[in-house]
Amino acid sequence: MLTPIHFEMSERKILLRIIDVVVVLGALDLVGVVFDYDYFIIHDQRWTSSIVLSVYLLFFATVFELYNLHRASRIMSTLRSAVTTGSVTCLVYLLTPFLTPVLPEKRIQILYFYLAVTLSLLLWRAIYIKFFASSKFNKKIILIADACDASVIKQSLQDADPNYKIIGFINTDPALESNDHLDIKQFSINDAQKLFQNRSITEVVVASNQSEGITSNLYRWLIELVEDGHSVREYTQVYEEMTDRVPVQYVGKDFYKYFPFARNNQNRLYLVYHRLFDLVTSIIGLLVCLLIIPFVVLGNFLGNKGSLFYSQERVGVNRKVFKIIKFRTMVKDAEKSGAQFAMENDVRVTKFGKFLRATRIDEFPQFWNILKGDMSVIGPRPEREVFVEQLSEKIPFYETRHVVKPGLTGWAQVKTRYGVTEGDHLRKLQYDLYYIKKRSVFLDIRIIIKTLSTVIFLKGQ
Repeated sequence: MLTPIHFEMSERKILLRIIDVVVVLGALDLVGVVFDYDYFIIHDQRWTSSIVLSVYLLFFATVFELYNLHRASRIMSTLRSAVTTGSVTCLVYLLTPFLTPVLPEKRIQILYFYLAVTLSLLLWRAIYIKFFASSKFNKKIILIADACDASVIKQSLQDADPNYKIIGFINTDPALESNDHLDIKQFSINDAQKLFQNRSITEVVVASNQSEGITSNLYRWLIELVEDGHSVREYTQVYEEMTDRVPVQYVGKDFYKYFPFARNNQNRLYLVYHRLFDLVTSIIGLLVCLLIIPFVVLGNFLGNKGSLFYSQERVGVNRKVFKIIKFRTMVKDAEKSGAQFAMENDVRVTKFGKFLRATRIDEFPQFWNILKGDMSVIGPRPEREVFVEQLSEKIPFYETRHVVKPGLTGWAQVKTRYGVTEGDHLRKLQYDLYYIKKRSVFLDIRIIIKTLSTVIFLKGQ
C-alpha cells in the first residue's frame, strides 16, 4: 500500500507561491512565442522584469489573501481574489516603466498581458482546488492524550486544517476511561501498531499532560516509531504551526517550557530596527493624519456632532498606564452605564464612526503615542486597566501581553475580530503570545501586509 500523500500547511503555502509564479511567467512566455510579442518573452535582457513581476504578484496575492488556505480552497473566494490580484499586479507593473519594459507600441498586447496573467492564475488555482485541497491529501493522525481532552484537541486541529484527520487516541490518564459519549475512538497500543503497519495512520501527536500516563510500553513504542522514521510530534508545536497561535490553555504549569521568549526580544539590533521603524512610520502617519483631518472634521461635524478627539487610559508595557488618542467614533456618554467591551455592530458607534473604524482612520492619532514611545506600530492592542484585571483573573498568562509595547496593529488584530466573550479574548491572547514568542522582521512584514488586506476589505475593528 502506498503511503498517503499529504502537504503540511506551510508546504501548501510554499507550493502555491512557487507555482503561481511559474504558471504566470510560463503563460506570458507562451503568449509571447505564439503571437511573436517580444514584450512577453523571457530572455537575458528581461530577467529583471520577470523578478519585478514575481515580486508584485506575490505581494498582491498575499494582500488579497490568495495564500489563506481556507479561502484558497473555495472557488468563489479564489475567483475574486485571483481576478483582483491579476488586475492590480498588471496595473502596477504597467505603471512602473522604470522597473519594467517600455510599453508596447501595439496596445492590444496590454490586453493579452492582462489575460495571460489572470487566466493562468485562475486555471492553476482551479486545479489546486480540484486536486491539492481534496480529501486525497488527508493526513491521518492518532493522539496520545487524556480522555477528557481528546475530543477538544481533535476539534482544534481539524478546525485549523480540514485535511488533518484524527482517527483516534490512546488514553494516558489512568484515572479516566473513554466513554461512549466521546466523538473519538480509543485505541490500545497494539491497535495503533496495526494501524501503522497498514499505513492507516501517518503521524502521532503527543498531547498528554499526565507524565505518569506515558507508560514504559507507550514510551518504548514512541521511540521505535521515531527510529523507524515515523513522525512523532508534540501537540503545542503542531497547533502553533497550523494556527499561528500559542495554546496556553493546554500547557498548564509548564507554560514557560513551551513559551521561550523570542530571541529578538533581547536582540539589540532587532530592537533598534523596531524603534527606527516606529519613528519613521509615526512621522509619515502623522503627516497623513494632518492631510485627512479636514475631511474627518467635516464628517465629525455632520455625523458625530461632538469632540473630534477621544483619549482613554490604556495599559502599556510593564503595566505602565498611558493615554491613547483616537478620532472619536462613539456617541456622547457611550459608557454612562460603566466600562463595556467594544463589539461588532456596536450600537454606540455612529455612522461616521463605523466608516472611521472600517478604514482604520480612527487610529491615525495614535501615531503620536508611537512617536512618544508609549506604543509601537506592531504589538498586542492596549487594553483598559479594568478589563486587564478582569481578564487576568479568568485567562491564564494574560499579563504576559505586557512584556512588549502595545501596538497600533498586531497579529491578533489581523487574524481575528472583536473580542466579546471570554473565548474570544483567549483566542486573541493566543495570537498575541505567538507574536511575542516569534516576533521577527519577517513576522512584522507579514502583519503589515495583512493589515493592508484588512483595510482594503474594510475589516477594521
